[in-house]
Amino acid sequence: MRYFLLFSIVLLTSCNFGDKEPEEIMEDAKDPSEEITTYYFIRHAEKDTTDAKNEDPELTEAGRKRTQNWVKTFQDIDFDLIYSSDYKRTLNTAQPIAKSKSKEVKFYNTEKLNDKEFQESTKNKTVLVVGHSNLNPEWVNYILGRKKYQDLDEKVYGSLFIVTIHPDDSRTSQVLYLD
Repeated sequence: MRYFLLFSIVLLTSCNFGDKEPEEIMEDAKDPSEEITTYYFIRHAEKDTTDAKNEDPELTEAGRKRTQNWVKTFQDIDFDLIYSSDYKRTLNTAQPIAKSKSKEVKFYNTEKLNDKEFQESTKNKTVLVVGHSNLNPEWVNYILGRKKYQDLDEKVYGSLFIVTIHPDDSRTSQVLYLD
């Protein structure tokens, strides 16, 4: 038994556990959050519906107020990219958020949701997309690879979809309704 203990001590003290110091090991460690893509999808704020023929209406006063609420909601989120469709209501919702983050608003093509170019440019980033009642659920479903969400009711403006693509390519989502 005494020889076994002595042998064990000699063996353990002679083992090479690596040349790196603990600090160096931590520096080399990869942060898994760098491989996560997170999308935040919101619908444009309340639009002026007084002229049914106007396909590109401005925001109402309630819409401008909601936009300021979104600015507050997202104050602690560091977006890498902010996207909007090329309509006044989406752009006027996106711009104050982008301004608060010192970011430019990029336009997406409503006919090409989640195309290869969009996927590549948003990979491993935190992205805000300002869209529409029918496009947001469709886009989220595209990313998830299954039909989980239905079109939003035309009167629902406070929906927030959060979709995460994890390092193992699994996808999770949640939807919140804020007013």
